[in-house]
Amino acid sequence: MRDVAVIGIGQTPIGELWNLSLRELGASALRQAAADAGIEKPDTLYVANMLAARLSNQAHLATLIADYSGWRGIEAATIEAACASGGMAFQTAVRAVASGMVDVVAVCGVEKMTDETTAQITSALATAADADYEGSHGASFVALNALIMRRYMYEYKVPHEAFGAFSINAHKNAVNNPNAMFRKAISQAVYDRAPMIADPINLYDSSPICDGAAAVILAPLEMARAMNKPVIRVRASASATDTLSLADRHNMLSLEAASASAKKAYQQAGVNPSDIDLFEVHDAFSVMSALSLEGAGFAEAGTAPYRAQDGEFTIGGRLPISTMGGLKGRGHPVGATGVYELVDLITQLRGEAGANQVQDAALGLTQNIGGTGATVVAHILERAG
Repeated sequence: MRDVAVIGIGQTPIGELWNLSLRELGASALRQAAADAGIEKPDTLYVANMLAARLSNQAHLATLIADYSGWRGIEAATIEAACASGGMAFQTAVRAVASGMVDVVAVCGVEKMTDETTAQITSALATAADADYEGSHGASFVALNALIMRRYMYEYKVPHEAFGAFSINAHKNAVNNPNAMFRKAISQAVYDRAPMIADPINLYDSSPICDGAAAVILAPLEMARAMNKPVIRVRASASATDTLSLADRHNMLSLEAASASAKKAYQQAGVNPSDIDLFEVHDAFSVMSALSLEGAGFAEAGTAPYRAQDGEFTIGGRLPISTMGGLKGRGHPVGATGVYELVDLITQLRGEAGANQVQDAALGLTQNIGGTGATVVAHILERAG
């Protein structure tokens, strides 16, 4: 197996991008990534997407975007794993390059959500849960996360306001990200008085509905070393699954797939949680920030909100998270989110994060969560030169 590196990145701003189609968003991010990598076209393209067939009436998306990008004739396939689609597409690409079967692979995460009504979007997002035993009973995606958050607050005696530190940190970091949807800081008081969406989840506990696309180009490590830019090596790529239904889990406050994917990633990379310099966490909801941090070994069960309040997860803290705004500040175009996380991490490892730069960032982790924790993909990347 060959060592793999990322040689190019690209992204579009995230927002309500009504004037841009799926193909335009995807091609824009890919062209940026290809230009950054100094290539004309890849051998293979993997497109990560969850909702195009339901919200845009468009399947066969990877081939459409390959054609629109001017890459007709290459291999192309769409990868779907709910909100973890981006991470799963990246893992697929890593394995393709590592195997030696292809040399240059592009990964594009793209999602177009805002052209439809809230009811249609809510219904589409609910397909990430168990249709027979959750969706058919009217359990929306936010409602399921609200159940988890309510149980967390009860089990660990954590007050709702303690979760505010996650949102405050994300929005503060988004201010300096030109591609973020919400470039405005918030205070604890603003968080506390935010309207409820599904009690106890309020507006600032939730990531927004939005559009966007991000892309990366992967190649063998030897090719990356020959280029005149920082070498970003993929040290680990791992995934794991759990039940779709919350009722079927051993413990709804233990993201077993998050723990399993992180442990496999640490083993692959030969590192421990204490070696990680920053963590791009999947903060679709505040409670998921806590569960992901705890599952990945960065906090004991029930303590992550308090650690956030103490500033441990800020840019200058023990373990910076959501360094470019995360899902809540940057935005959460679901199928693209895992790729945005990787672009943010690579930007940090290259030393190109500007005012949000994590000092001496050399080794970072991303964790991309599908559904309420049914699919989790973890990646560890390092600056290798």
